[in-house]
Amino acid sequence: MPKGTSSKVLANNKRASFDYAIEDTIEAGLVLTGTEIKSVRKGKISIGDAFVRFDGGEAILWNSNIAHFEQGNRYNHEQLRPRKLLLHKKQIATLMGSVSRDGYTIVPLKIYIKNGYAKCLIGLGRGKKKFDKRDDLKKKDAKRDIDRALRDKQKY
Repeated sequence: MPKGTSSKVLANNKRASFDYAIEDTIEAGLVLTGTEIKSVRKGKISIGDAFVRFDGGEAILWNSNIAHFEQGNRYNHEQLRPRKLLLHKKQIATLMGSVSRDGYTIVPLKIYIKNGYAKCLIGLGRGKKKFDKRDDLKKKDAKRDIDRALRDKQKY
């Protein structure tokens, strides 16, 4: 996110950084209906299983779950409907070329409100192998142990 702008993070996809090595990130706008944006502002959104596909030259966010709005009655939205992402044509062309390579996919990393608009931070990632995930966990544990030792040393 660019510095100096007001934003409120509503959903994080922590699983994406564990399953994929994120190489590039792009901010995209989300096309939402009235009851969807109201639910998103309340934080009732899940992007754990979501992914991005291209259909007819447009980027579409699939499997993002936005809960029903309580006061939405008959005008409520479908929870798992595909949602269009707003990107420039050059960005879409670049992403389509990147995804055509083996092992690359596009996953949403964050959903947030920026200056009143719903935004999605999407990342171009390459799938990690099992041993890569183990290495990341070992590095994370080692860093945690070092930080703990330094913190304990400073106490005494």
